Amino acid sequence: MTPASGELIRADILPPDWKLVTLSQVAEYSLGKMLDAAKNKGCPFFYLGNVNVKWFGFDLSDLRSMQFEGHELERFGLKKGDVLICEGGEAGRAAIWDEQLPNIKFQKAIHRVRPGPELLNRFLVHRLLMDSHSGRLAEYYTGATIKHLTSKDLGRYSFGLPPIDEQNKIVSILDCVESVRAKRRLTLSKLGGLTQAIFVHMFGDPEINPKGLPMAKLKDLGRLERGVSKHRPRNAPELMGGPYPLVQTGDVSRCGGYLRTFTTTYSDAGLRQSKIWPAGTLCITIAANIAKTGVLMFDACFPDSVVGFSSDRSATVEYVRVWLSFLQKKLEESAPSSAQKNINLAVLRDLDIPIPSPTDLEIFLRRITSLEKLKASHSEHLARLDNLFASLQHRAFRGEL
Repeated sequence: MTPASGELIRADILPPDWKLVTLSQVAEYSLGKMLDAAKNKGCPFFYLGNVNVKWFGFDLSDLRSMQFEGHELERFGLKKGDVLICEGGEAGRAAIWDEQLPNIKFQKAIHRVRPGPELLNRFLVHRLLMDSHSGRLAEYYTGATIKHLTSKDLGRYSFGLPPIDEQNKIVSILDCVESVRAKRRLTLSKLGGLTQAIFVHMFGDPEINPKGLPMAKLKDLGRLERGVSKHRPRNAPELMGGPYPLVQTGDVSRCGGYLRTFTTTYSDAGLRQSKIWPAGTLCITIAANIAKTGVLMFDACFPDSVVGFSSDRSATVEYVRVWLSFLQKKLEESAPSSAQKNINLAVLRDLDIPIPSPTDLEIFLRRITSLEKLKASHSEHLARLDNLFASLQHRAFRGEL
C-alpha cells in the first residue's frame, strides 16, 4: 500500500526554497500500447519494452515491432527528452530518450513521462535511482509478489523539488561521478572478457582443439565429488545458522569465478549431515544453473546440486574453470529437464578435455592471477565510487550540496 500523502510530508524535511510535489503536479505521463497481435492493426514500428530500458540508457540490440494505426503514432511516439520508466520488472528503472533511433514507439510495460518547466528530466531519473536503491520507491509498488508501478502510483510519487538552478547543480555533480562509475564498469567488463581471450591465445578454441593438444577425460585431471546434504535445509531449520559456510547453486552462478563471500551457514547438526571442502576446490553447478563455476576462497559445505573438482595443482583448477566457461552454454542446453534442468556426475567425468603441458599451465595460472589482481583493484575503486555516489545522492536530495 502507498502511504498517505500526509505521512510522506511529515517524513520529508526540505530546505526553505524547496517544495514537496507529486509527479502528477510537475509532469505528464502515460503508459504505452498493449501488445495484442490479434487486435493491433496498422503499420509495423519498433517499440521499447521493459527489457530495453536500463538506468540512464537503453539496450536497442533486440527491438521488436508491432502494428500502430495512424491515430496512434503521436500518442505512443517518443520525443527527445522523454523519460521512460519501467512499470514492472525492476519497477521505476528509468532512462532519458535522446532520439537514438527515429520513429520508435513504446509498449504498455513502460511509462512515458514528459516533465513540465519546473522539473529537469535528469533530476527525476537521479531521484528515482536513489529511491529505488534505498527502498523508498517500493512504498509505491502494487502487487504482493510481482511488483508494479501503476499510473496511479507513479502519479502520487512524491519528492522534494528545488529551483531549476539547483536541480542543474545537483545533476551536474551526480552526472560527473556517474560518468566515472560507468567508465570503471566498462573497464571491468572488458577485463572480464580477457580470461577467455588468454585461454584461446595459449591453447586455441577448446571445442575444436586447433593446436592438437592431447585429450583426456576430466576425471583423469583430478577428483570430482558431488556435494553432500542428506536433508533439505528448508525442511530442517535446525541445520542452519552455525559457523560453517554453506555455498549453494545461486552463490556459484553469481560469483564471477571466485567464491569470496557467503550468506548462509550450517550449524553443527548441519555439518554432521554434510561435508567441508577445502579452499581451492572448484565448485561446478549441476542443477538449475548448469556448469556455472567458482573457486572456493574459504573452506565450505555445498549440497548435491554442486560438484567439487580438486587437484593437487592450482593451475589445473584454474584451467578447468576457464575451459568449462566455453562449454557452459552447450551443457546447459543439452541438460535434460523435468522440474528443473540438471546433469549428473557421470556427464562431467566423461567430458573430453585438451591437456596442455605443465609449463604452459603454470604460465596460464600466472597470467590469470595477474588479471584477477587487476580486476580486484578496479572493483575496489568502483566500490569506493559507489559509496561516494550514494553519499552525494543523499546530500543532494537533502539540499546539502
